[in-house]
Amino acid sequence: MTHPADNALPEDKPLVLDGRTYQSRLLVGTGQYRDLAETGRAIEASGAEIVTVAVRRTNLGQNPDEPNLLDVISPERYTILPNTAGCYSAKDAVRTCKLARELLDGHDLVKLEVLGEEKTLYPNMTETLVAAEELINDGFKVMVYCSDDPLLAKRLEEMGCIAIMPLGAPIGSGLGIQNRYNIRLIVENAQVPVLVDAGVGTASDATIAMELGCDGVLMNTAIAQARDPIRMANAMRLAIESGRDAWLAGRMPKKLYASASSPLDGTFF
Repeated sequence: MTHPADNALPEDKPLVLDGRTYQSRLLVGTGQYRDLAETGRAIEASGAEIVTVAVRRTNLGQNPDEPNLLDVISPERYTILPNTAGCYSAKDAVRTCKLARELLDGHDLVKLEVLGEEKTLYPNMTETLVAAEELINDGFKVMVYCSDDPLLAKRLEEMGCIAIMPLGAPIGSGLGIQNRYNIRLIVENAQVPVLVDAGVGTASDATIAMELGCDGVLMNTAIAQARDPIRMANAMRLAIESGRDAWLAGRMPKKLYASASSPLDGTFF
């Protein structure tokens, strides 16, 4: 992604991941809902085309006597994005991705996350780099959850990750985008899609991410833990669309002082 010149509008490039073009820029998770039925309704309302699934916490067929998420989220309709949530080492993350590939008949698009510790769920970037390199060498298409460090984000891109996914705030915190400056730097420097992953709490947070030029937003808790998940899913869909349009339109410059919207210059009384 290239940053437009100050006097030029951003280019309206489609979201392309692993050679496939997506209309929706909202990616959603499947955890924390009351039941599978609510999961399905919320995802439907969100308009998402990519659904991420925690392989270590979700039955994708490895437990034949339990409800299978794929009965609600059809792989024929949605792109299933296995993730390595709950992994605290590169070894566990790589093993989890290989299990997902086996369960999903050779599916090699994955979301990599390697966590540092349970209190913050902040990414362990040392282990993330190790896991990313091994997975890429094994033929996986890696979308990677990472810190909002522009230098590390660029390094992951140069290694071959197909999407960079910096956190807006800690997972499940709902704090919104805490470091807009770093997110903007990552967007400006990236040649692959940048999607905010983690920290969104409400629709305005999603809009801000898109107004910063991000290519998309991934969220779970903000929808699943809302008092009305279905309505919130729809709100997030609209927020993503609104933020994207605002980014493409090019906002007015910020000014220190007021500027009348109806100037008096050249008028007669």
